[in-house]
Amino acid sequence: MGSQHPYFRRKTPDELLDEIRESRRGKLKLYIGAAPGVGKSYKMLQDAYDLRNEGRDVVIGLIETHGRKETEGLIRDLEIIPLKEINYKERVFSELNVEEIIKRHPEFVVVDELAHTNIPGSKNQKRYMDVEEILEAGINVMSAVNIQHLESVHDIVQNISHVAVRERVPDTFIQKANEIQLIDVSPETLRKRMKDGKIYATEKIEQSLNNFFTISNLSALRELALREVANDVDEKLEQSVGSSLEGPYGIHEKILVCVQYGPTAEKLIRRGWRMANRLKAELYILNVTNEGPEAFSQEKQQKIEQWMLLAEQFEATFLLERQYNRKPAKVIIDIAKKYYITQILLGQSARTRWEEIRRGSIVNAIMRDTSNIDIHIVADNRK
Repeated sequence: MGSQHPYFRRKTPDELLDEIRESRRGKLKLYIGAAPGVGKSYKMLQDAYDLRNEGRDVVIGLIETHGRKETEGLIRDLEIIPLKEINYKERVFSELNVEEIIKRHPEFVVVDELAHTNIPGSKNQKRYMDVEEILEAGINVMSAVNIQHLESVHDIVQNISHVAVRERVPDTFIQKANEIQLIDVSPETLRKRMKDGKIYATEKIEQSLNNFFTISNLSALRELALREVANDVDEKLEQSVGSSLEGPYGIHEKILVCVQYGPTAEKLIRRGWRMANRLKAELYILNVTNEGPEAFSQEKQQKIEQWMLLAEQFEATFLLERQYNRKPAKVIIDIAKKYYITQILLGQSARTRWEEIRRGSIVNAIMRDTSNIDIHIVADNRK
């Protein structure tokens, strides 16, 4: 009887229930841009109208045209769900009417400005929470967001633009998107749109061109948007083909450094970081232990803390993996498969070379049970 494929296992009842829930959930399509004015709302409305022409049931839940005539012209005869009016501090504000959208239950709904913060008194604090509720009701949502509104890039954006973005969307929500479309234009084209009055009102143009909409800011934000979408593609590929591959897909490099309690561990970590830095790869540092942390000697505890500090310095993920009944090679193989590792670094000393002659090679075991993974042996220089 053949051995079970290393990536295949029987699903648990909870996983099957999750799949059923997921199948009933609406699909989320996100339009992401580097900055306001790239054309997210315009493209979203174009796609909505194309769907309507195909006979699909499409409505507009909320669209922000910002007075742009080209965008307003695309609304045409698409059905619009009236906004919900909320009184706050003696003023009337209009917000997305979640209840009415769910009651109408179209096949698709357009909901713009995903990062928007709702007026106090709304059911949900943030618009992305409104969208989550609509998705859970089984309605497909088309929405748009700029890269600077992602939670994880907040500090980077602040360093780039010197602007603290208050309205942010959790990355975990963005990762739920079934499709992400990057709406991309060059910084020069975006600045021309600004000068032509196609993005902001006339009184804001000069200030925006000299502050947020500089060539350097827009170029950096554009690169950030391109990277985020590329990373999303990598993750989606891993999720969709991981179960049918005998190893990592190899589009996005991931390096695993395996360290033991010898004098060369730090050298190995630094070597791994240099490789990761050159390849723009994710770095993982693994130590396999045959005992729990409570049994560590003081020397061993200090060593692990030293590795964790190095991992933090190099923005790497440190993994302390208990061996239990597995051989070290099996632990390395399990971790490599779990994290879709593409390259493994191992240390090699004179002592381990002699041990391999007698006991069999860790390298051979890894090569036998994995595919598409490069293995690097880093020798120490001691006799």
